[in-house]
Amino acid sequence: MTQLALGPSWLDPDYLIQTFGLIGVLVIVFAESGLLIGFFLPGDSLLFTTGLLVTTGLIDHPLWLVCTLVVAAAIIGDQVGYLFGRKVGPALFRRPDSKLFKQENVEKAHEFFEKHGPKSLVLARFVPIIRTFTPIIAGVSRMNYRSFIIFNVLGGVLWGAGVTLLGASLGKIAFVREHIDLILVGIVLLSVLPIVIEFLRARSQSKKAAAAGEDTAAPMAGPAAGTAVGGPEDPGGAQGRGRHAKR
Repeated sequence: MTQLALGPSWLDPDYLIQTFGLIGVLVIVFAESGLLIGFFLPGDSLLFTTGLLVTTGLIDHPLWLVCTLVVAAAIIGDQVGYLFGRKVGPALFRRPDSKLFKQENVEKAHEFFEKHGPKSLVLARFVPIIRTFTPIIAGVSRMNYRSFIIFNVLGGVLWGAGVTLLGASLGKIAFVREHIDLILVGIVLLSVLPIVIEFLRARSQSKKAAAAGEDTAAPMAGPAAGTAVGGPEDPGGAQGRGRHAKR
């Protein structure tokens, strides 16, 4: 299999799997699911490639075992993220930016969590960067623990097993095996699509809000100006007082 040239070789799913094996896959899934430093890791393409390599025999483990271990790593990762969020609390929002931490990622995850509520733990699994910070934000918000466990398990199964099984299923198709680079590029693009859509939507709403503010401010300026000069429409103005004085 050729390597995917989307960035450094150490972020290439094929390279990671061939170098570190299944253990490496599980460590990466765990880190991306709940550790602050895991947001840049290639989760979706890694799981897809894992399923494909199981089908082609390059990973010598049964598919059911691989899926079970991946799901467990994803669930435990989110659990750690939640506990970390409960521990650090609001201090997370005051943490300065660094090479591995950006405050904007926390803010995006917080907005995502506030918008979608508990189900964000499931939806965020399929959104890079957001999936790393959402369980942490759930902990910061002190989300009900029982609800967190339910949605954490549901999201871990749908994402961990789902993407791996998708790779295993498509890996049986000759075209997919022969064009794995293009397939993985497509997965990466699809995985970042929600972020692009959310960015464009937020930008559009910001422009509409600014335009509405300008429209609201314009009518308010007219009466204020008329009152200031004491025009004919203003009986209490300077001209009105002058007429009363002559009488």
